[in-house]
Amino acid sequence: MSATHRLVYNEPTWLDTLAAWLLALLWILPLLYAVWTAFHPPEFSTRFELAAPLTLENFRRAWEAAPFARYFLNTAVLVLMILAVQLVLATMAAYAFARFTFRGSNVAFSLVLVQLMIMPDILLVENYKTMAQLGLVDTLLAIGLPYFASAFAIFLLRQTFLGIPKELDEAARVEGASALQTLWRVYVPLARPVYTAFALVSISFHWNNFLWPLIVTNSVNSRTLTVGLQVFSSTDQGVDWSIITAATLLTSAPLLVAFLLFQRQFVQSFMRAGIK
Repeated sequence: MSATHRLVYNEPTWLDTLAAWLLALLWILPLLYAVWTAFHPPEFSTRFELAAPLTLENFRRAWEAAPFARYFLNTAVLVLMILAVQLVLATMAAYAFARFTFRGSNVAFSLVLVQLMIMPDILLVENYKTMAQLGLVDTLLAIGLPYFASAFAIFLLRQTFLGIPKELDEAARVEGASALQTLWRVYVPLARPVYTAFALVSISFHWNNFLWPLIVTNSVNSRTLTVGLQVFSSTDQGVDWSIITAATLLTSAPLLVAFLLFQRQFVQSFMRAGIK
C-alpha cells in the first residue's frame, strides 16, 4: 500500500476502539438493567448480587396486570396492515414516477419529498380532527391511516426502479406483458432487498410508535403494546420496577428475537438497499 493510501486508510487506534466499546456499553446498560430486574425479585432491583435468585414471577404478574394478548394482537394486525398498504401504494407511485412522463410529475414528486421534512408530531391535531370527522377514533384504522402513504418508501423505490435497465422493461413489453405485469415480474423481484430493508424500518417504527396511538385510542380493543405499558406507570398502582421491566421486555421481545435470528439478513438488506 502506498504512503498516500496509508494516510487515507488509517488503522483504528486503541483510543478509537476504547471509545467504541464505551459507547456500546452505554447503549446496552439500560437493556442489561431491564433483564436483571425482570428476572429477579423486586428487592434486588437496585442491588446487584450474583447469588440473587432467579424468578419468572415478574412476567406472570405483568401479563396478568394488563390484557397483553389483546395488545399483541392489535399491534401485529396494525403493523402488518400498515406495511401491506405502504408497499402497494409506494410500489405503484414509485413505478409511475420512475417510468411514466405526465404533466406535473416533478411537482407531484416534490410534494412527496416535502413530506420527508415534516415531522408526524406536527400533524397530530389535524389528524385527530380528520379521524373524528370520519368516525374512526379508537380504531386500528385510525392509527394506521396517516402512515399509509410513505414518502420514504416512494423515494426509496423510485430510486431503485430508475436504476433498472429500460431494456428489461422493453423486453417484457415485446413479450406482451402489460404495465402491471412488467412491474410485478421485473421490477418487484429486482427490488426485493429494498422491500426487505423498508419492511424492517416500517415494522420497527410502528411496533414502537407511542404518541399517535395514545392520542387516538381510549379502549383496550384498539390499544397497542406501547400504549398498554402506561398502566404500569400509573400513580395509583405505584412504581414496581420489576414489573415495569418485565412488561418492557415482553413488548420488545419479538423485535429483539427477530434481530438476533436474522441479523445477517438485516445488515445485508440495508447494505444492498443503500440505506446509510
